[in-house]
Amino acid sequence: MDKASTHQETHQHYLQTGSRLVVIGASLGGVAALPALLSGLPKDFPCPVLVVMHIDAHRSELPALLNARCAMPAAHARDGDMLQPGQIYIAPPDQHMMVDGPVIVLTRAAKEHHTRPAIDPLFCSAALSRGANVIGVVLTGMLSDGSAGLRAIGAGGAALVQHPDDALEPAMPRAALRAVDVDHCLPLNELGAKLKELVAAPRPLHPWAQRRHAEIEQDVFLRRGDSVENLRAIADPSPYVCPDCKGGLWSLKNAVPPRFRCHTGHAYGLDTLEHSQSEATDDALWTATRAVQEKMMLMQAVAASHQQFGDQAQADQIEGDLQTLRQLLRTLQDITVAMPGSAAHF
Repeated sequence: MDKASTHQETHQHYLQTGSRLVVIGASLGGVAALPALLSGLPKDFPCPVLVVMHIDAHRSELPALLNARCAMPAAHARDGDMLQPGQIYIAPPDQHMMVDGPVIVLTRAAKEHHTRPAIDPLFCSAALSRGANVIGVVLTGMLSDGSAGLRAIGAGGAALVQHPDDALEPAMPRAALRAVDVDHCLPLNELGAKLKELVAAPRPLHPWAQRRHAEIEQDVFLRRGDSVENLRAIADPSPYVCPDCKGGLWSLKNAVPPRFRCHTGHAYGLDTLEHSQSEATDDALWTATRAVQEKMMLMQAVAASHQQFGDQAQADQIEGDLQTLRQLLRTLQDITVAMPGSAAHF
């Protein structure tokens, strides 16, 4: 039997057996929410718990925080870790964490939603690997990371969301609720009990209409096969440019919520794309302001040099150009101050 067939059989085993898995995503507010939730789970919790918190490349003290509060041991995941029940695995800084059958895979693949680690890669890989045996939880946070992944989990597994009114930052739970017909939307102090109830009751396997679409999208993310051909199968070209690599973005077909990918693997929701492009616009305005100021200083030096050597006509001409640049600078400064903040309406 070839390697691909063996890999497919492994996936089918974990789709069909009762090997349960809990995956949790959090962002702003997660430092308080995660210990509050996970401290309610017993040491003999019967399945692994995988956690992604938005930390980018910054040092993470989350394992220590959880070990001080929780009965279950917590540690940063390592590539190739075999999943064990009663263990909390945390995505390490600057690495996406994914599930491949019984194994954790870490990768520095392209950022999603302008962050690494991101929640969607974990959730989508868990849905593809474990099917109905996955329980996904979206907690407090900004923007919409986790919504697409929770929708994938909800196609067969159980989808849970922290109630927005209970979250320090309600945007991420609200985005998930817009995208997914969730099984449960509960305050933090009720989610732990619900997890214990759900892991004791495996769900039947249901067909997932978008499974092949999700498999191709994961291939794009992991740079497997021809990225452009894969994108053509699941997406249409869009007018937008990827804020990370400046390549063209493709609009994923039938995506809820709407999402975009480039051929190098970066992915955005509408809100994270708007947020990133707002930052790029702000940077461009400040760069233009700095460039105009530097040009004015150089022109003033050139005008002074002409005056020193008695060429007043040239100095006067430069002074006229400087007046135009002063007006341009005032306009740039006004626009920079007036530019609306990003994603305020999501």
